[in-house]
Amino acid sequence: MEMLDKELFDKVVKIAQSRGFVFNASSIYGGLRSSYDYGPLGSLLKQNISSIWWKSLRNVEADIYPVDTAIIQSSEVWKSSGHLNEFTDPMVECKNCNKRFRSDSDEVIECCENQEFTDPKQFNLMFETYSGPVKNENSQVFLRPETAQGIFINFENVLRTMRAKIPFGIANIGKSFRNEITPGQFIFRTREFEQMEIEFFCNESEEDKWMDYWIKERMEWYQSIGIDKKQLRLREHDESELAHYAKKTVDIEYLYPWGWGELEGIANRGSYDLHAHQESSGKDLTYFDSLDDKKYLPSVIEPAGGLTRTLFALLLSVYEEEKLENDETRTLFKFNFDIAPIQIGILPLSKKDDLIKVSEQINKTLNQNYRTEVDITQSIGKRYRRQDEIGTPYCITVDFDSLEDNCITVRNRDTMKQDRISIEKVSEYFEKL
Repeated sequence: MEMLDKELFDKVVKIAQSRGFVFNASSIYGGLRSSYDYGPLGSLLKQNISSIWWKSLRNVEADIYPVDTAIIQSSEVWKSSGHLNEFTDPMVECKNCNKRFRSDSDEVIECCENQEFTDPKQFNLMFETYSGPVKNENSQVFLRPETAQGIFINFENVLRTMRAKIPFGIANIGKSFRNEITPGQFIFRTREFEQMEIEFFCNESEEDKWMDYWIKERMEWYQSIGIDKKQLRLREHDESELAHYAKKTVDIEYLYPWGWGELEGIANRGSYDLHAHQESSGKDLTYFDSLDDKKYLPSVIEPAGGLTRTLFALLLSVYEEEKLENDETRTLFKFNFDIAPIQIGILPLSKKDDLIKVSEQINKTLNQNYRTEVDITQSIGKRYRRQDEIGTPYCITVDFDSLEDNCITVRNRDTMKQDRISIEKVSEYFEKL
């Protein structure tokens, strides 16, 4: 698939790697394809997205219980869920250069001059490994391809220990692993990634109502963190696309530089998973409704979003370039204040001890409530540009007058407006934002 805006893609990837958002994994050894480490700013941004996601679940019209489930589960989990048989992509191989590709991908297949492909065959995306000292079929295990099954097999545990009442949800953020045939497009499609998943349990008679509820909630959430509404859309899967467990699936898609791509899938899984695990394990996973005096397997609505995909979509959405009066170009990420990796940069005008001492005192005052950084390297102009590029909403300049009048200058990233305020009122200034 051709890039719609390759220039934007290249610029954002370059800043992400040069400013400490994302690094190539194993870079000192030449890197590992489609594997990435998250640097200081990327780690902070991921944490902030996760935190805002968890906070948003407090406003849901039902209880949401958090869990943190194991990456390695019994192989019976994946056999029962259908992943061992159904979790596949069609793969073709070039007979001349032996490169392999997904045959159902919209991406342009490029390998050698004399392309000749085999017929498609199904390739299972599960990462296989072995547990314990003996490597045989009895010790075979898999890295989880989704966090959902860890939630389903804990349904009864949460129901019992939390005395949960339907409707309620169970939520998890964690790593998943898929042996993608053709990973790529930076951190959009990788073999190791993080998901933000909710399994929401409800009565079958209310599944359509809750499906609509979660579609609306999740669309609004992406806009609330700073992703442009114009770059979001809903796309319902047609029958041929539906996963083996799904009654209905609606994707929230983002307009990436190469076209529309999935940010989050919201699926009506019905009672497929609970029924499958009940049948295989022999464990009663029904819910007893004391009001109706009956037991039933609840339906499940699943909003499953990609944390790392969200981070990339956010970087693309808030990236801007501005022409200044001197014909220079100012590059910046316009992060919302609550999600910015660094919220306040503190910039002493020079490396003089007195200015650094005042800067550190201000930092000590603010860093209890805000993410701050004291930046002393390079000229003040270059430090402003760096703070713009990493998306810092406010910068405080400590100058030589500050030693006399006990005042500092606060600069707004978006408007470049500057306010001169007393150091004593710096906390009050940011509290009013």
